[in-house]
Amino acid sequence: MPASAQQSGQRVTITGEISDSWCTISGLMFAKGTAHHQCAVWCALGGIPVAIRDAGGNLYLILKIGDDEDSAGNPRVAKLATHDVTVDGELLERDGVKYLLVDRIADDKGVITMTHEEHGIQPFGN
Repeated sequence: MPASAQQSGQRVTITGEISDSWCTISGLMFAKGTAHHQCAVWCALGGIPVAIRDAGGNLYLILKIGDDEDSAGNPRVAKLATHDVTVDGELLERDGVKYLLVDRIADDKGVITMTHEEHGIQPFGN
């Protein structure tokens, strides 16, 4: 089986911040939580793929939450922007990209509270 082949059916529990993938990958807005909240909401509603970033910096693109038909521009996903969550679901990997089909949100601690002193003035960093 080629290295890029899909590994499906792996049940996982992931804990991290829900954020838009554009700011995470581009580095344009590298802050977390409250310092990035409004931007993350705008990106999610604008159709930018939403992901969970774990403590190790791994990024898991969310393809679906529960029985939602889609996640792009989904108000339910936008309401979770910058929340610290633990989710249970199915991990799919292809060509080095990690995707999540979230079955349930096991824990939601709400928006991560961060200050500009911790992250500098956004969007241009420290």
